[in-house]
Amino acid sequence: MIAPRSGPTERVQVTEVRGSVRVDREDEAATEEPLEVRVVPARADGPEHHRIAVTMRTPGADFELAAGFLFSEGLLRTPADVARIAYCTDPGEPQQYNIVNVALRPGVPFDAERFRRNVYTTSSCGVCGKAAIEQVAAVVARRPSGAFRLARDVLESLPGRIADSQRVFGRTGGLHAAALFRPNGELVLLREDVGRHNAVDKVVGNRFLAGSLPESSTVLLVTGRAGFELVQKAAVAGIPFLAAIGAPSSLAISLAREQGMTLVGFLREGRFNVYAGPERVAE
Repeated sequence: MIAPRSGPTERVQVTEVRGSVRVDREDEAATEEPLEVRVVPARADGPEHHRIAVTMRTPGADFELAAGFLFSEGLLRTPADVARIAYCTDPGEPQQYNIVNVALRPGVPFDAERFRRNVYTTSSCGVCGKAAIEQVAAVVARRPSGAFRLARDVLESLPGRIADSQRVFGRTGGLHAAALFRPNGELVLLREDVGRHNAVDKVVGNRFLAGSLPESSTVLLVTGRAGFELVQKAAVAGIPFLAAIGAPSSLAISLAREQGMTLVGFLREGRFNVYAGPERVAE
């Protein structure tokens, strides 16, 4: 694997103002750079690169991000679909380490026109709620399952459990996190990124490449709000329980209920709201 040139943080000059005191000093800011995801189908007449999406992300776990994104959108079904994931190292490309090529194995279907028109990269995708939910249903092989019940004290402890693992956030205060937990509160995996959907893609991509999906006995915790696209990604990955520090959107609630998932919002300071699937939250 070739490491990207940029790290998760950059040193910057800042003037700190506190009352009447001004101090010039160095600080750390979370890195934000574009990542272009390209798909390379297997072709007898040579490779053809298809640009699927560009997202602003924090460098790190880029291959997981690309795999998670493509799996969430229904292009990849199993790890066996992937022949190779690599950075573009063509000297003619000005952004070599901001382009990831995902090469497909022979026989893996790819419809370039479909992904040009139907890939959801933001919550403002310009379609109505019913159409968006129907599109997700077409991608989700089966609704997430999970018969576990999460104890209230475990649920309330999850935000605190990720604090020690948010290394970059601790230095910059500028990143979102997505963390996967077992029902007993064990932290399985945590990823950080300037984009909350990217952080989730990195988690999903990690489990996809490891052959661990669906993750039916896990809880996904996200910092910030829970939008439609986060519920979509959890549903495709078979994760039945999504908790957020912030608020969910109306479309996220509708999709969670449609998929039989549990959706918790405002999980902080010993309180939370259950918007869908209350049966997985123990009394």
